[in-house]
Amino acid sequence: MVKSVSISYPPLQSSKGTAFLSQNRQFQWTNTGNVIYPIIPAYAATLLQSKGIKVFWDDAIAQNLTFSNWLKQLKKNKPDLITIETKTPVIKKHWQIIKQLKSKLKWNPIIVLMGDHVTALPDESLKNSPVDYVLIGGDYDFLLDDLISKINSHNPPKNKTFQLLSHPSLDILPIIDRQLTQWQLYAYHNTNYKYKPGSYIMSGRDCWWGRCTFCSWTTLFPGQHFRCFSVKHTIAEIENLVNNFGVKEIFDDSGTLPISKWLHDFCHQMIKRKLNKKVVLGCNMRFGALSQKEYFLMKKAGFRFILYGLESANQKTLNFINKNEKTSDVLKTLKMAKKAKLEPHITTIIGYPHETQKEAQKTLNLARKIFQQGLADSLQATILIPYPGTPLFKYCQQNHLLLTKNWDKYDMRQPVIKSPIKPSTQIKLVQDLFKGILTPKFLIKKVFSIRSLADIKHLSNYAFKYLQKLKDFS
Repeated sequence: MVKSVSISYPPLQSSKGTAFLSQNRQFQWTNTGNVIYPIIPAYAATLLQSKGIKVFWDDAIAQNLTFSNWLKQLKKNKPDLITIETKTPVIKKHWQIIKQLKSKLKWNPIIVLMGDHVTALPDESLKNSPVDYVLIGGDYDFLLDDLISKINSHNPPKNKTFQLLSHPSLDILPIIDRQLTQWQLYAYHNTNYKYKPGSYIMSGRDCWWGRCTFCSWTTLFPGQHFRCFSVKHTIAEIENLVNNFGVKEIFDDSGTLPISKWLHDFCHQMIKRKLNKKVVLGCNMRFGALSQKEYFLMKKAGFRFILYGLESANQKTLNFINKNEKTSDVLKTLKMAKKAKLEPHITTIIGYPHETQKEAQKTLNLARKIFQQGLADSLQATILIPYPGTPLFKYCQQNHLLLTKNWDKYDMRQPVIKSPIKPSTQIKLVQDLFKGILTPKFLIKKVFSIRSLADIKHLSNYAFKYLQKLKDFS
């Protein structure tokens, strides 16, 4: 019988930094100190507790625990089932941890692995570790509930890989129990927040496009399976955060925020309930998805921060990764967001298998132009990684483009795809992009944009994290 469950993130110590694992579509070792609230595992914890299961929230990464202290905590709680979310660059570390748990925990708990890597390659983990079950797909909440129900009904699955036969409505989930899931661990150390404490929600799973060939979460949530909470449920989540916990900023980490009628209804409810006066919002959005009128509505509803995946300035590349966006929409969209007094953030990628250095430089030049014109407030640059399960990985495998299948190296510290650009040059291009936006004009605009103490704190914190970020690509 499973009467108690631990939602666990074991310590992953490395000289490269802290494991940026939960709620992250692209794993990194980071020196910024950032942590992200794991939303779907939090729903899993809340759902299981509502069914009478005792739940332990066990994020040793966010708690900064050593392995020995984490192990002591597990021995004290003695959960019947331990779940671990994993990703490609740390899968081998998790195999070793599972072996240690099986040898050291005398009550022999059931151990479950979940995540995009094991969804793509479940048999690999069953072969290389004594894990009991591997969950297939990203609905960890429904998956764990279903698995435990079958175990407790004395009809455990015969197959060690476990997946859902259908995709239930998200609205049947209870509102996340933020105290159970120790929300405060994640409320302050995140550069997405200007106003703190902050927290995350996720109104959709995951992106209504959901077909970008490089995105690891397309493995968990293919675009054709996109679902979202109702506006009513999402508003209830926000009211809980604002009224019961005093949260001042909320980031909606759906791959892309739902648009059209959902967005209009949501914004009008934020305004009607005066939540727009109590909290500011952030979200992921796509270029060319919204009108100027919609950006004005979002601003009125309380939105502040909008994250866009620029990825590349070359249309050929956007077509290659099936981004379904046009480079001609980039500046147009950013101008609309800025006109609505929103604060855009852009992400870029270096190291596509077909891009020359000249083409990569075109992306750098566009990013610099965006910042020179004051059309974005922050930036993220990464090296392209083909995660198992993605169409990009399949393409690279079929075309003999993979430099290695040592999963440890899929951490964006070095290229793992053949490219016309040398690996050392790719890393330098990423660093140049970070450094290149810090022009005197940009810095002066930032200084003159200061309107409050919160602006000063946010700018100071962002500058510090920005410098720390450079170490991630050293």
